[in-house]
Amino acid sequence: MKASLLAVRNLHAWYTREKTVLSCLSLELFRHETVGMIGLNGAGKTTFLKVLSGLLPSFRADGIWFDGRPVNFRDRKFKTCRYTVFAEDDSFPYFTFREYLSYVFSAYRENVPDVSELIRGFHFEGYTDVLLRDLSTGNRKKVFLITAFALRPELLLLDEPVNGLDFQSTEYLYQLIAGYKAYGTVLFSSHVLESITLTSDRVVVLEEGQIRRTFEKDRINAVEIREALHDTHGI
Repeated sequence: MKASLLAVRNLHAWYTREKTVLSCLSLELFRHETVGMIGLNGAGKTTFLKVLSGLLPSFRADGIWFDGRPVNFRDRKFKTCRYTVFAEDDSFPYFTFREYLSYVFSAYRENVPDVSELIRGFHFEGYTDVLLRDLSTGNRKKVFLITAFALRPELLLLDEPVNGLDFQSTEYLYQLIAGYKAYGTVLFSSHVLESITLTSDRVVVLEEGQIRRTFEKDRINAVEIREALHDTHGI
């Protein structure tokens, strides 16, 4: 049997009471799997990741369990088991990469590991001592991705992780995501179908704040996912 890592039952989330973004969303993530989440713009992908990251307090759910136990997304124990990379992140503008890395590992009470391989893989060698505010969008994204894969949390959340990356870094990221099962579980959103089909053990399709379809293993293919999205020309 698969061991459950995180289970969310009947989640509802909103930014204003007049407009619910997520409704009756239920999802279970298992240990050591990669789950890709795809949907058209406005489907609720980023909102769901914000809820899981404890950044959106306006939600309710029938139940939330982590490692089989009820949990609050803002509990310290849960927070130290997950790390999120958002599609856009302008935080810590006056930190360099190395300062940010040190800060994160201190917050998670972990020792900073050797990240030289990750730096080389993302072609980031010349930027480790540059302020984050002075980095390009792609290089700023690499700061958070290198930190994430160095930290190796039990639950890694990635929001549109390929956005802004060059071709070589994108290929390297695919390898990292596909191999992450050795350390933990990945849930990531993407509008790039290739990133979903190349790395995922399971794909969930979001539509209007709900999971409409799920694809597993051999059924993960571009044609069926395009059909599920009702958008054969958009992806």
